[in-house]
Amino acid sequence: MKAVKVIGFILFGLLVVVAAAGTYVKVALPDTGAAPQIKIERTAERIKRGDYLANHVSVCMDCHSTKDKSLYGGPVVGGFGAGGEKFDQQMGLPGKFYASNLTPYKLLSWTDGEIFRALTTGENKFGKAIFPLMPWDHIGQMDKEDVYSIIAYLRSIPAIKKDIPASEIDFPVNFIINTMPHKANLGKLPSENDTIKYGAYLVNAAACVDCHSKRYHGDIIPGTEFGGGMEFKQQGGVVHSANITPDKLTGIGSWSKDIFIQRFKSFEGKEKQAAKLNPGDPQIPMPWYLYAGMKANDLAAIYAYLRTVKPINNQVIAFQKF
Repeated sequence: MKAVKVIGFILFGLLVVVAAAGTYVKVALPDTGAAPQIKIERTAERIKRGDYLANHVSVCMDCHSTKDKSLYGGPVVGGFGAGGEKFDQQMGLPGKFYASNLTPYKLLSWTDGEIFRALTTGENKFGKAIFPLMPWDHIGQMDKEDVYSIIAYLRSIPAIKKDIPASEIDFPVNFIINTMPHKANLGKLPSENDTIKYGAYLVNAAACVDCHSKRYHGDIIPGTEFGGGMEFKQQGGVVHSANITPDKLTGIGSWSKDIFIQRFKSFEGKEKQAAKLNPGDPQIPMPWYLYAGMKANDLAAIYAYLRTVKPINNQVIAFQKF
């Protein structure tokens, strides 16, 4: 009987510890610090730079707008910045997540500092964690002035009245998510003349590695960076991201700089010419129409940086039917 009582006390103690830890994670976290007290001047230069970053580099508007997914590439067709796109368990995610409304309708009550903290740390105005489907970790490594420019741009777009459902996060990620936000690690925008570093900066801003790597339980598998193979589940099959390492057989090692740039530029201004998909046709997750607006020099810098990453021999099958 004494042994049973001891085991009982131990189990009770463990339950208390687990409950306390769970309460701490749920109530005390995230804790990235107070939102900075800043007021960003909305200059024409900042708005122009923010427009470029939000639409053609970090492509915020790809998820935070309405897209016609019945057309190849899912071009943006409306609801610009108003959010609402759903990401759920059918895509392999731990819950239902909705892209938020980034127009002044939603953000008017947010201070510039609260937007800055959300974009760079993953903690929103209300102290809630933002699921890293939104690449706040990458934005948190950008130059502060570039983040300011994105905020100035978001303040300038038309307000669209659209209320977005709250995300529904599955257990245990509804607890784990609170441990994810962290303080920003802001960097500096390199000189365009330093092509490799400048290209690395753009690759981070575009979060290329997030999709062009293999993942396990949401985390990038070390050693697969840029080697492609991430799964995008769809009706009828799975699309895999491309290998963009300089491997000559399975990556882009045999591509010239001009071929790389033209791959993007071939989509420029072609949204209205997007082909209608037939039932069962795979949809590409790559937002080609938005990336196509990137400057040729910036694409060249990205190409130059990708030539420096470790070549990975990984033959990717673009689409596999179920």
